[in-house]
Amino acid sequence: MATVSKVYEFLCKEAPVEMKMEFDNVGLLVGRRDSVVSKIVVSLDITNDVIAETLDASAELIVAHHPLFFSLKSVTDEDATGKKIIALLSGGISAICMHTNLDAARGGVNDALAVAAGIAGDGAETELLAEDGVLTTGEAFSYGRVGYLKNPLGFEEYLRMLSQKLNAGGLRYYDAGRKVCKVAVVGGSGGDMFQHAVRHGCDTFVTADIKYNMFLEAKELGLNLIDGGHFCTENVVTGSLADRLSVAFPDVKVFVSEKHDQVVKFYTD
Repeated sequence: MATVSKVYEFLCKEAPVEMKMEFDNVGLLVGRRDSVVSKIVVSLDITNDVIAETLDASAELIVAHHPLFFSLKSVTDEDATGKKIIALLSGGISAICMHTNLDAARGGVNDALAVAAGIAGDGAETELLAEDGVLTTGEAFSYGRVGYLKNPLGFEEYLRMLSQKLNAGGLRYYDAGRKVCKVAVVGGSGGDMFQHAVRHGCDTFVTADIKYNMFLEAKELGLNLIDGGHFCTENVVTGSLADRLSVAFPDVKVFVSEKHDQVVKFYTD
């Protein structure tokens, strides 16, 4: 019989909490450890729509990437977060959030993004973009990956492929006029790892939430730079995470939210 506690223990093996960044808030954030779980909804975020979807499905647990909250002084119905917490508890729904630890973990966000970016899977292998930390086992971990395409692509062709793989409504980019061969990826807001991509000699860097000054720097350094969107560069993990949960808990129905999607839209005239 699956419980919230057993699911959480499994997730901690998949994405050890010691991998999280200092600011982060991960783990079982809402609910009871001993609650029995028959259905799990996997989602990048816990939104009102996702909570309603979970209630409609009679699911007892949401496994999300982004934390529902980072710090709390009160839980009331006077703010958006408080309302969601009350709705979860009233509906008997628990919430587990695995954030930056899932970014760094093998099989996590960045490995999923590396597959979408064409530098992992089908025999291709990546390496760590940086050594961001070391586990007690001595294994180093990173919040980014770097690797090679099997076959270099022209930049426009690569943009087309990546947009399809990420299911992105649009991509922001700087075209340095270079073919895409060696690529660094960081899911979500990875601008602070820009220089690691440069030091690795990458021709292309894929991340999200890129600021204007970084596009200027990419031009100066001759680096292809692609902003794939925060949602799209991280949501790639939800399917593989749901698959692993299904294997670990065969008696539990696990599905990816159908109600949560890219919030940012692109207007074209």
